[in-house]
Amino acid sequence: MSGVARHRGLAHALQAMRAIVWRELAKFSRQYGRLISALVRPLLWLAVFAAGFRNVFGVAIVEPYDTYIPYDLYIAPGLVGMVLLFNGMQSSLAMVYDREMGLMRLLLTAPLPRAWILLSKLTATAVLSLAQAAAFVIVAALLGTALPVFGPHTPMVLLAAVCAALMLGALGLLLSVHIKQLENFAGTMNFVIFPMYFMSTALYPLWKLQESGAEWVYQLARFNPFTHAVEWIRFALYGKDPGLAPWVVLGCLLVFFVVACWGYDPQRGFGGLTKRGGGGG
Repeated sequence: MSGVARHRGLAHALQAMRAIVWRELAKFSRQYGRLISALVRPLLWLAVFAAGFRNVFGVAIVEPYDTYIPYDLYIAPGLVGMVLLFNGMQSSLAMVYDREMGLMRLLLTAPLPRAWILLSKLTATAVLSLAQAAAFVIVAALLGTALPVFGPHTPMVLLAAVCAALMLGALGLLLSVHIKQLENFAGTMNFVIFPMYFMSTALYPLWKLQESGAEWVYQLARFNPFTHAVEWIRFALYGKDPGLAPWVVLGCLLVFFVVACWGYDPQRGFGGLTKRGGGGG
């Protein structure tokens, strides 16, 4: 009988996760501007910035590349990471909004552990991130920058992309714990997104940073989790060993998610106001 109860409990948990994921997908399907904005940012870099420097900069024959490659092909994995990063951060806005409106408080009344509800929200974020990343890869190929996605290494690419999406989504979840009001969102996001992106290997290899004498930028890029997410995707695209990158990404994913679950307070925002009778302070 206990086995039957466990089976029903698991079925109920999976049903709840599916419902949360489908809710986020349905909401996203009505937000056409969200998909367009998610594609405009990386495509602008690819069509303008990378195209302008295509014949000026190139990447030497270093791992994971077997030949000299143009600059646009180098930054394409970083732009995939940009899509995952921006959607992961945008998910924190949705979490703050849901908490402000008391929706998360209602969701957490379900007879499921809080960590499972947050994991379901994280899964929904990762699914949306991967869908947007796939759309970017398709449009980039149409513009002439085709990434080697398909081949024997495809499972490695999918694993790297999924783990990167989960890690960046967990970072967004962690930030939503500390963003107390929607008004603070823009400043916090700019403080996180741009340093993570520019101080990484999304736009230039690590050895270029060190060679140019930017030692402090080089050290920050080395320890930037986003760097390891991009490098894992980049090496997976060419079927090469990514070294420590997967362990760094998975370790950060675990730390971000555990700390987010530990610190998440659904009583903030509107839920907290109603509990105090609508008063301030």
